[in-house]
Amino acid sequence: MIFLSFFQPVRAVSLAGLLVFLGVATATFAQTADGPSETAEVPEGAVGGFGDVNLFPKRVVIDGRRQIATVGLYNKTANEGDYEISVVDMAMTPEGQLIAFNNGLSEQQKASVKTASPFLRYSPRRVTLRGSESQIVRIMARASSDIAPGEYRSHFNVTAVPRDSAGGFSIDDAVSGTEQNGIGVTIRPRFGISIPIIVRIGETTLNVGIREAALLTAQDGSQAVGIILTRSGTRSAFGDIVVTISGSDVPVTSARGVGVYPEVNERRIILPLNPDFDRSLLTSGRSLSISYTDDDVEPGATLAEHSLIIP
Repeated sequence: MIFLSFFQPVRAVSLAGLLVFLGVATATFAQTADGPSETAEVPEGAVGGFGDVNLFPKRVVIDGRRQIATVGLYNKTANEGDYEISVVDMAMTPEGQLIAFNNGLSEQQKASVKTASPFLRYSPRRVTLRGSESQIVRIMARASSDIAPGEYRSHFNVTAVPRDSAGGFSIDDAVSGTEQNGIGVTIRPRFGISIPIIVRIGETTLNVGIREAALLTAQDGSQAVGIILTRSGTRSAFGDIVVTISGSDVPVTSARGVGVYPEVNERRIILPLNPDFDRSLLTSGRSLSISYTDDDVEPGATLAEHSLIIP
């Protein structure tokens, strides 16, 4: 099974055996979602991965104890597909990687995450979509009155279900003796994608900073800007990083949708230089301006700024 979790584009992927997992647990629900609807193109704001399904929007934020949100599934291929829907709990590492609770996390790491899964309800749990079809899934937050104010999070996950195909035979066939001509294996990858579901209850706070900025040069000559985003308060940070230098209309580097979840106080980020940027401007003594702009509570507001003098 291969899962991609979308919170920000700057992400590492972990490999464990035949599983490549970056992905997210939950409850039951009583309200039925709308049926499939045909659409001509991928909806605006959708996110996709290696598989054949896109999700929109790229993240869900619910304000309040009892609210309803929607997530759209879109089959971007020409073929019919089956998809399983679940809600999974994950924790962020200081490098920005998201790891599912059942993928080797310690109890301490799990306890650091305020999960929303106990009070999320959704339906359906499995859908079939024709090519270029979409379907809306409703998600309901039903938090009890005794839940403390703060930010709670789980991840909406969709996994493609492989259909039986002709050709080859499985390990089960070989073991049962159904196939007499030798041992063979049929490998059917299961691609998945997930987006965060964030539930905010009551007032939340956030403070963000930037430290230890540096211009990095690798042995092969490639360059990048490294920074550490710091976060404190009761909610996550989510926004865009842009690095500029005077005399250039092209950003030195940038990244959209970079987040820091409440379970980590800082996140280390490395941003490769923009290939269209004129590197001859990176001379000793020049100053780089680094800004982190909100794309959450106050879109466009500056969350943090920092200046880097090139040595």
